Amino acid sequence: MTVLLNVPMADPVRAGKPGASTSSDAYLPAHGNGGYRVAHYDLNLDYRVGPGRLDGRARITAVAEHALSRFSLDLAGLRVNRVTVNGKAVRYAQRGRKLHVSPQRAVPAGDEFAVDIRYSGSPTPIRSNWGELGWDYLDDGVLVASQPIGAPSWFPCNDHPSDKATYRIAVTTAAAYQVVVTGALESRRSSASTTTWVYRLPQPTSSYLVSVQIGRYLSLDLAGVMHATVPARLLTPFDHDFGRQGMMLAEFSRLFGPYPFDRYGVVVVDADLDAPVEAQSLSVFGANHVDGERGSEHLVAHELAHQWFGNSLTVAQWRHIWLNEGFATYAEWLWSAASGGDPTDTHARRAWRTVAAAPQDLRLADPGATRLFDDRVYLRGALTLHALRRRLGDAAFFTLLVEWASTHRHGLVTTEQFTALAQRHAPSPLTEFFTSWLFDTALPPL
Repeated sequence: MTVLLNVPMADPVRAGKPGASTSSDAYLPAHGNGGYRVAHYDLNLDYRVGPGRLDGRARITAVAEHALSRFSLDLAGLRVNRVTVNGKAVRYAQRGRKLHVSPQRAVPAGDEFAVDIRYSGSPTPIRSNWGELGWDYLDDGVLVASQPIGAPSWFPCNDHPSDKATYRIAVTTAAAYQVVVTGALESRRSSASTTTWVYRLPQPTSSYLVSVQIGRYLSLDLAGVMHATVPARLLTPFDHDFGRQGMMLAEFSRLFGPYPFDRYGVVVVDADLDAPVEAQSLSVFGANHVDGERGSEHLVAHELAHQWFGNSLTVAQWRHIWLNEGFATYAEWLWSAASGGDPTDTHARRAWRTVAAAPQDLRLADPGATRLFDDRVYLRGALTLHALRRRLGDAAFFTLLVEWASTHRHGLVTTEQFTALAQRHAPSPLTEFFTSWLFDTALPPL
């Protein structure tokens, strides 16, 4: 049986057999599970920074797509102590990165059910082709970077981007630390030695886009919907490097449509990072991205653009990753042009030369699991958009982007959906254009 999970017929997410412990995503089939959709996660986390000990309780509200005599969740490296379904203790087993649950009675198709899981341990990142992902340790705090498969390192979940849910997350830790979680801060309660931070994320969110950051930081309210959490020693260069973020938000809102969330937060962790970390309504940068010279402003633009393309609009399957990274990279070029830097044509010519010099063996619309974050996905994705802009003209192209972002707001997207919408804005057929840019390996002329 095919489960659509709000995905168009052209690109179904196949859950396989009832209760299957795979998502049947061609790239990462071991992540994600069949037979149900999660509606809401309620997480209560108690974390001790010194020993790195996490005690958690997850209450997961889901809807059965099939009659479920069993189902599974993704969870790695943490020990489950108790599981209930609809308030009744059930049998469960942990094998590898899966938690297998067997309710006392099968959950009927279409019924909502609640799973309570108590678990504990010292979280460790998940090893992958892209390094160690998930809950990781700073010298004095925590960094969570989950894209694409790190979320199970700290909470039980259905770890596939197509299963978007709402969240409430409460984190209790020592009072000396700031805690930042994706979503809006709902409350903060302090005792003699600890503080409990409660965040709520009401927009549908994929598990890999949920994040927790813990550290000795200062919290700043910035203009409009923006806020920041920064080490005290970096306040002055941060003010300069991120000082144009409000202008950036206004420009992207003009080009892409209204900002899709209630708040936007930036965390600068007190450590160097290879690349910023994307999360829903939150971006995380390393101390090395703050140099007082706006040396990483293109990354500030990139991560902000992901709030439209990647977070609000989320890929239905991982093969569509260019819809995240190509769009965010093109946003870097757009901001450069708008802020007095190089125009988009200059960026495009430079990127074309870089991609042309690389092996011509990548198919942008289906790059393969090991190439999800290949530089060519970013650059060729941006080049595709620039070539499309030249083909359509500015008026039609930016009307297309606004319609794309608004039509699929907080939903799932595919390459086929984008090409179909683009065709409606074009005066002539785009079939050959998209075939050459998205599906052929040879780089077309710009």
